[in-house]
Amino acid sequence: MTTTPTTHHPVPGPADPPRAVAEPALRIRGLTLSYDGRRVVEDLDLDVPAGKVTVVVGPNGCGKSTVLRGLARLLRPTAGSVRLVGEGRDDDVWSLRPKDFARRVALLPQAPPLPEGITVVDLVGRGRHPHHSLGRRWSSADDGAVTRAMRATGTLDLAERHVEELSGGQRQRVWIALTLAQETGIVLLDEPTTYLDLAHQIDVLDLLRELNRTRGTTVVMVLHDLNLAARYADHVVALRDGRLVGSGAPGDLVDEAFVARVFGLGSRVIADPVTGSPLVVPTSTPSQSGTSS
Repeated sequence: MTTTPTTHHPVPGPADPPRAVAEPALRIRGLTLSYDGRRVVEDLDLDVPAGKVTVVVGPNGCGKSTVLRGLARLLRPTAGSVRLVGEGRDDDVWSLRPKDFARRVALLPQAPPLPEGITVVDLVGRGRHPHHSLGRRWSSADDGAVTRAMRATGTLDLAERHVEELSGGQRQRVWIALTLAQETGIVLLDEPTTYLDLAHQIDVLDLLRELNRTRGTTVVMVLHDLNLAARYADHVVALRDGRLVGSGAPGDLVDEAFVARVFGLGSRVIADPVTGSPLVVPTSTPSQSGTSS
């Protein structure tokens, strides 16, 4: 007699719990930004991941710095919102008092004004201003914050030097120390490598990435160089004509079609031999590729 083998069906167990989706540091919805009635950024939806380095890229005039101004409360939107998420809160940035906002978000603009005759330690100390009030003056906590910021940026030995005496790379480290002394969870930087030679560009970007890795600071910066963006970013945001073209990890986003769509440029994209990140090798100008900029 033939025996039919018994088939054992596994008893389904409890379903795996859903994975928690990490909250962004900044949530942008329908953001429209204008100058004198002229729309520069239109209907932008974007999540800025917490604890990561996000780099905004795109051709000249696409709205990169304008987006940063919108995130930093320097330009009020004509539509949409920017919400600051974290610490159990979800706040529209315009609902916060300026000092409350400055305790959570620091901004380093492209060309900050430099007070005449100021020393490095005094300039860095200005990062503590959001933490002061009529009832709270300078304290040992402020001394500690300034020392930590200067140690992290390698500027302690410059403390008594006048800032105008420093090289471009040293000066940029001092400005970054000022933003760190603010002790915020988010740092916004508008083209932090502008006016620096290549060696100092790498030095500043290495510093920012190290601060992100060691402190968990959310870094959002504008860069013109797509290859540096791909090398240093965890998350790339690409704009063209004031609109979002794409966002994501550099390895998922940056290819020949992306470069053509954002910059109107023919290219080959290969693996960076040092980091493995996408490396863009231009093969034609916008006019040669038949794409207008």
